[in-house]
Amino acid sequence: MESPSAPVHRGCIPRRRLLLTASLLTFWSLPTTAQLTIESVPPNATEGKDVLFRVHNLPGDLKICIWYKGEKIVSDLQIISYATDTQAITRWSASSDRETMYPNGSLLFQKVTMKDTGYYTLQAIDKAFKSKQVTGQLRVYRPVGKPSIRASNARVTEHKDAVVLTCLTNDKGISIRWIFKNQILPHKDRMKLSRDNSTLTIDPVRREDAVGHQCEVFNPVSSSKSDPCRLDVQYGPTLPSPGLSAWAIAGIVVGVLACGALIVVLVYFLIFIKTG
Repeated sequence: MESPSAPVHRGCIPRRRLLLTASLLTFWSLPTTAQLTIESVPPNATEGKDVLFRVHNLPGDLKICIWYKGEKIVSDLQIISYATDTQAITRWSASSDRETMYPNGSLLFQKVTMKDTGYYTLQAIDKAFKSKQVTGQLRVYRPVGKPSIRASNARVTEHKDAVVLTCLTNDKGISIRWIFKNQILPHKDRMKLSRDNSTLTIDPVRREDAVGHQCEVFNPVSSSKSDPCRLDVQYGPTLPSPGLSAWAIAGIVVGVLACGALIVVLVYFLIFIKTG
């Protein structure tokens, strides 16, 4: 009779083989090299400020690294280079003299301008003359100016007229949002925004719309609000609720008069009894 332990013994054999196979695969696997990357600090630059292209995972056996303007390695677009053997930093034809290169490959742009916007490529060559390259993007923005609001009608009548408010700005590549009494404009059925948010239509106007609307322009580095818009909203005396008919209103008036007459009669009756 077969020993009860036999099935358990046979079941261990495949597991050992799997463990051995996994160990061999781990031993034979070649170590992976970290990828060369560029980080823009800050991600979005303000015109006139400094920005750093920080390099990560530069090869340890580096011989020379070169920065180029653009997405390709073109000799005429070389900006600056660093050689590890001589520790020499060389400027090339595409340099603006505002770039500073560090031994770790990082590149500092000083007082960036709008013309600096674009792509930059780093080429790293090791001592075996193997080359790696990576491309980063520099985004430069101008601080936005203060916008203003233009109203289609300066004087409007409540519940009757519509008004179109237009946000005026000279800035390009910006976004626009509307604010009412220091809060982002809530969604209302009588208010509509244009596709680019540059105009706000209010139809019909109400007396609470007289003051408080502002437009705000912004880009990734700055924002600015307009002064609150003021409208001359005309409105008349408060009318009776449209839910009451003329007959109902007449009935209310008659009832009030009747109650008044009844009170007068009661007072007169009380006085007559007391004096009588």
